[in-house]
Amino acid sequence: MKNTSTIVYMALFIALDVVFTRFLSIQTPIIRIGFGFLPISLCSIMFGPIIGGITGAVADIVGMVIFPSGAYFPGFTLSAFVSGTIYGLVLHKKQISAVRILIAVALIIILVDSIMNTYWLSIITGKAAMALLMPRVIKNLIMFPIQTILIYTMWKFSDKLELTRDIKEV
Repeated sequence: MKNTSTIVYMALFIALDVVFTRFLSIQTPIIRIGFGFLPISLCSIMFGPIIGGITGAVADIVGMVIFPSGAYFPGFTLSAFVSGTIYGLVLHKKQISAVRILIAVALIIILVDSIMNTYWLSIITGKAAMALLMPRVIKNLIMFPIQTILIYTMWKFSDKLELTRDIKEV
């Protein structure tokens, strides 16, 4: 039963990620501002780094297949996997606090958003990574507190509604 419920939750988080990333975001060729981080972070908190990473990677592939926005590039799938893994490593089976969420978000913003994704974009666009970095850093500075607050709020909200009760019992 545990495996079935895990797969169902993963499917739910994948669907939410696709909707949040493709429909509830503002996108330019070098910047995307959206809320796709929420389902992946919650999945990683609930199920750990491997399931969170797989969910992020599958959500990236499914989103690209259903709603393509250019050619598929596997680097972004790797970035999605790394993001889910970081959330899981820092937050899974630990006391969820604002400080822990700050650490997870900071790691993802620095390693994934600023370094990995900027490098992928420089490969795709042929532009120098440093030219792409400044607008992305500004976006990351704006999104850092927003992501931290939203993840903390959503986790506390799901805890109060006992949405995670099934996971905790297993």
